[in-house]
Amino acid sequence: MDTTGTKRAGEATSRSPVMIRVNDKRLLVTACGLAWLATSTFANAETVERTFAEAFFVARRADGSLEILGSAVIWLLLAMSVFGIGLIVSMAVANRRETILPGDSIKRIRKSIQAGNYEKAIATADADGSFFGRVLIAGLRQSPHGYEAIIRGLEQVADEETTIRFRRIELLNVLGQVSPMIGLFGTVYGMILAFGAIVASGGAADPVMLAGGIGTALTTTFWGLVVAIPALAGYALLRNKIDELTIEATLEAEEMMAPFRPAGGESAG
Repeated sequence: MDTTGTKRAGEATSRSPVMIRVNDKRLLVTACGLAWLATSTFANAETVERTFAEAFFVARRADGSLEILGSAVIWLLLAMSVFGIGLIVSMAVANRRETILPGDSIKRIRKSIQAGNYEKAIATADADGSFFGRVLIAGLRQSPHGYEAIIRGLEQVADEETTIRFRRIELLNVLGQVSPMIGLFGTVYGMILAFGAIVASGGAADPVMLAGGIGTALTTTFWGLVVAIPALAGYALLRNKIDELTIEATLEAEEMMAPFRPAGGESAG
């Protein structure tokens, strides 16, 4: 019994290094396979992600080459989008309440007019440089000609200044109207490419061959809307704001002209 046990132990001992080496090789092969699979999956995911992101900025043909006209439309719409956002911000700053109807200046001007110091009121309004200041100056300079001339003078300047402000924001309206048309141009062009691929394949086009044209069509439509929606929304909001504040400023200026109103209650006519 002892001899048999010793033999079996010896055989087990002699086999164990071989088995260990075999197991090590299997583990090594398995680890390498998993590493390759992980690397391949990551690379594929990275490629898909890069291709998906790139599709929003570059148009490509089915063979992967650059589609120049489609890409040019996308880049033009991108530039228009950046320009439109910058214009909205600049117009919002230029048409804030402080530039049209500044409260501090109005208080100082009202005190000067109530004190009969019209020259000081004009100087304060001129230094202010606001819409209200220019309208008030136009009215005060007509004071030698009577109340009716004052009202006509300030209303004329108010209309002119309002028109100037409307003209400046009109570019947003143009962007909002034109950008969808440019996007539609890209859409039609992309569909032409897609149908061209169908014709070239004899009516049995691979979906991959159609993807380039359809992608160009959808991407240009997307960017056209990206430009148009903020531009038109900004234009509407700014126009309403300008209209509201300029009317309020004009009424405020007319109210300050009350000391020039005739005692009999004669109105401007």
